[in-house]
Amino acid sequence: MTHIVVKAGLAALVALTSFGATLTGAAAAGPDYGIYVQYHDRDRGPPPRDWRDGPPPRDFRGPPPRRDRCDSWLAEEKASRMGLRRARVVDVSRRVVVVEGFDRRGRDRIVFANERGCPVIRR
Repeated sequence: MTHIVVKAGLAALVALTSFGATLTGAAAAGPDYGIYVQYHDRDRGPPPRDWRDGPPPRDFRGPPPRRDRCDSWLAEEKASRMGLRRARVVDVSRRVVVVEGFDRRGRDRIVFANERGCPVIRR
């Protein structure tokens, strides 16, 4: 019987100490109200993006477009040099660029990889 009372008392002691620890941590932060001024220092990077007078200055338009993909105009040019007449891009996905057109036998399709240089996957 004494073992049960000792175990219950020990459990109550652990519960009370953990309850007190959570209350002190939660009460540490209070509501913070105030007026904050945000300014821009010219030496520390681009200004915030809220231009109302027109487009942003040329320096802050972001990085140049990536050149490690197959552009659609390049795929059309390459297909026409391969003998495809009236070549046009019909599908662009993450992996392939599909160009359709006509050759001597009729309709034809060329599939390019969507990588730099537009390598041919299948004709």
